[in-house]
Amino acid sequence: MSVTTVLDGRADERGGARAVGRSAAGVAATPAVLVLATAALFVYLRGRHLDAIERRSINRDVIIQRFVEHIELVAASTALVLAIAIPLGVLLTRPGLRPLAAPFLALANVGQAVPSIGVLVLLAVTVGIGFQKAVIALILVSALPVLRNTMVGLQGVDRSLIDAGRGIGLSRTAVLLRVELPLAVPVILASVRVAVILNVGTATLAAFTNAGGLGDLINTGIALNRTPILLTGSVLTAVLAMAADWLIGIVEHYLRPRGV
Repeated sequence: MSVTTVLDGRADERGGARAVGRSAAGVAATPAVLVLATAALFVYLRGRHLDAIERRSINRDVIIQRFVEHIELVAASTALVLAIAIPLGVLLTRPGLRPLAAPFLALANVGQAVPSIGVLVLLAVTVGIGFQKAVIALILVSALPVLRNTMVGLQGVDRSLIDAGRGIGLSRTAVLLRVELPLAVPVILASVRVAVILNVGTATLAAFTNAGGLGDLINTGIALNRTPILLTGSVLTAVLAMAADWLIGIVEHYLRPRGV
């Protein structure tokens, strides 16, 4: 073994160690920011003299209740989006339904332009209000990017890889599960990430349909001109969005196929 080879190997090891260090620092940075933001909010509220309305609206029990309601809205809508949009996107890329892919993509692109508040109000007027109606509205708002990216990700898989899989005797289902979906995972997960963040933000509007969540605090703060209440709802919504983005980023890192 030459001296150059040894030096190159050591350089690669140092480079790998630095990459791991940067990755670990990046993973730890977001929780640190979230803790600091939450602590800053707590210090701000403790340092103010809250009136009776503010004490009723942002006491511990109310904050926990609204936070849990918000998580329930996001979790329920996101789970249903994944159960609906990803299988539908897969079906629309299969040979028998492929002619319908272009119309669905066009519909998805147009649907992204519809304001979220418009969907919520329309459902409230036509169907009713409450938790379930808000979940339906969140599904309609966030399912489109997941559907679109599922189709785009599968359509972007190199055809030669699919033919190679078929050539070694894999069935169409096996090729889908072992070749197409793994290669489309980064694109699909990117859309899931967008959908979750979209749901966290849009769920604040669910307060207008009596579905609860942190939007209740924001709405109360605006209606009553109480900055502490408004700030509490806004900061906690931002913290939840960043936490969700961080968690999905970790999942994306581990699910991404090596070399992709």
